[in-house]
Amino acid sequence: MTLQYLREYRTQYHIGIDWGVSESTVCRTIQKIENILIRSRVFSLPGKKELCKKEKEERVVVMDVTESPIEKQKENQKSFYSGKQGEHTLKTQVIMDLKSLKIICVANGKGRVHDFKLFKESGVKVGDLIKIIADKGYQGIKKIHGLSETPIKRKKGKKLTKEEKQYNRLLNRIGVVVEHVNRRLKVFRILSSTYRNRHRRFGLRVNLIAGIYNYELELKELESKGR
Repeated sequence: MTLQYLREYRTQYHIGIDWGVSESTVCRTIQKIENILIRSRVFSLPGKKELCKKEKEERVVVMDVTESPIEKQKENQKSFYSGKQGEHTLKTQVIMDLKSLKIICVANGKGRVHDFKLFKESGVKVGDLIKIIADKGYQGIKKIHGLSETPIKRKKGKKLTKEEKQYNRLLNRIGVVVEHVNRRLKVFRILSSTYRNRHRRFGLRVNLIAGIYNYELELKELESKGR
């Protein structure tokens, strides 16, 4: 019932009809199971502390922000309005390991919050040997973490050089990996459809879905080793 809700994002009323229970029973069951899955730690993410560990060699992480549309708010509408998407949204910052493709941690914010500001508000601290690759939304991150790379921004009245364009293409090819991961997460329609619920459980559900994604990767790794 819980997976059906997260994956298909049908109304709890219609799910209740399928299962022969009331809408309120569906709501209580889903929240109970979500809490159990989170507490089990089977689907827990490594978390921000993973990025603080001292590494023996350079490690590369990729960072990006994805947005989920929400219903128009009665209050504080401006704080949720995303100029990039042209609608009211909730943002999710995803940081993943480039080698394993596993999600390390996520952070959530309102649609109006700039990507770089969301990074600063998330409280993520990165070790000296961890390189961050991010898109143009994170211009200025190099001042906080020297081992960071973002596309070179064209200056007013000037064109990018051939080398600068080549550098940007290389970063974009690497950065597209996290976009593929975001699409995998949005297979769960609760993240891609207009979010109808209260926002207080949105972060919990994003963490749970990211944990399910990591869990599937681990299963594939075990299967490949078994062969």
